[in-house]
Amino acid sequence: MKCSSLSRFHDAYIVKNKDLESIKGSCKFRKPLADIFETLSELSYLGIFLLLIAMNSSPILMPPTWIVLASFYNIDPTLDQPTLTIVGATGALIGRVILMYISRFFRRFMGTERKSNLDKLAEFMKNKKYGFFSASFLFAITPLPSNLLFMAYGIMKAKNISLFAGFWIGRAIAYYIMLSISTVTLKPFLELFDDSLVGILVTDIGTVAMIVVFACINWDKLLTEKKLSFVKPKLWRF
Repeated sequence: MKCSSLSRFHDAYIVKNKDLESIKGSCKFRKPLADIFETLSELSYLGIFLLLIAMNSSPILMPPTWIVLASFYNIDPTLDQPTLTIVGATGALIGRVILMYISRFFRRFMGTERKSNLDKLAEFMKNKKYGFFSASFLFAITPLPSNLLFMAYGIMKAKNISLFAGFWIGRAIAYYIMLSISTVTLKPFLELFDDSLVGILVTDIGTVAMIVVFACINWDKLLTEKKLSFVKPKLWRF
């Protein structure tokens, strides 16, 4: 069983904190990532950058990316925290942009009325001074699901530089903070995700459901009349 990369991380931590001994024996979380960590850790910042792009391009079944970033940070003491933060935030942004453009594919299956409603929402946010920036910043710096946000951006065909700037700044701040306190936070989160594949799956199913609900909201009526209603869904045409 190969757990060498993450085992090095835990071994390094045990020198500082003996409480981490309790999770050293478990490899449930580490097994699927062990080989990836082994290979990419040899590529230093480039490997981390590519992994963050791949993880953020996926709409589902991904653990919080700060956990991966913090793991690399503690595996390799030569990594510089500010540089790792910039690399991580840039990789995360590129991955989310890829996800956004992939999500645009599903717009073609929507009816005219639903497309029109989403266009009204996009125009409303564009006309707000900090509309896209605020939304992206909020989702990037908090545990809110940014995959949901960028999938929504995709089906809205949102185009605004501020949505990218807001996400990058928010994610950079979040990564820097989480790297700074990873000694305290990483152990309980690794334990949490050891046995939470079902929880991650349920969360992702919920995310897909929220995207469907989001696309069905009558945004024109909500924005103009302040009334919540839904566009009657039709079967997608395949």
